[in-house]
Amino acid sequence: MNDDSQTLAPDSAYQARQWIAGLSAKLAERGIVLRDPPEEPTSCCGRGCNGCVWEGYFNAVGYWCEQAQEALQKQG
Repeated sequence: MNDDSQTLAPDSAYQARQWIAGLSAKLAERGIVLRDPPEEPTSCCGRGCNGCVWEGYFNAVGYWCEQAQEALQKQG
């Protein structure tokens, strides 16, 4: 993750879990309440479809992480 104007998305489920865990811990340390992060998909067929549920999930995780970082910055 970096501070580019474009929202970044994780490259894998493992990376998504790492980003969520790290930011969730920081939010909890500071007592900041944020909506729950997106849940991992359970309906992937594994065929590499265009518009796979994982693509949407990774984008949603990127957006959640962006919101978490903004909340942390606002609190300073």
